[in-house]
Amino acid sequence: MKPARKQRLILIGLMVLGAGLATAFALKSFNDNLMYFFPPTDVVEGKAPKGTLFRLGGMVIKGSVERPDKGMMVRFKLTDFNKEVTVEYTGILPDLFREGQGIVAHGKLNPQGVFIAEEVLAKHDENYMPPEVKASLKKPEGTVSGQTQ
Repeated sequence: MKPARKQRLILIGLMVLGAGLATAFALKSFNDNLMYFFPPTDVVEGKAPKGTLFRLGGMVIKGSVERPDKGMMVRFKLTDFNKEVTVEYTGILPDLFREGQGIVAHGKLNPQGVFIAEEVLAKHDENYMPPEVKASLKKPEGTVSGQTQ
């Protein structure tokens, strides 16, 4: 094999290897930052991952918001009109956070099954709701419509 041809073959091999490594790093980074959405029913049934971040969405149950101490920690319950999940969040809640309103929280479950939120997002007007929350809030038949959508 001629030296120029051998050098070209090595260069092509290195370029293919570099492209493969770049693709592997991009896919790993994408997978590490991927965050799944789960409604409260799936969380209660154990379908949500333990120890990894995910999004939890639903309606804040009226009368469930409590502040156990005078600090920044708040505890409330989310529902999809089937099951309930207790959420704990330490920080400043969004201005639009209210009981009876839809929210999405990012965080993870603790061993006791309480969702520890790192971030809480409230819907931004009376008509908007994230599509995944709206889909998870299908009311069981025969319930009275008293909750805000």
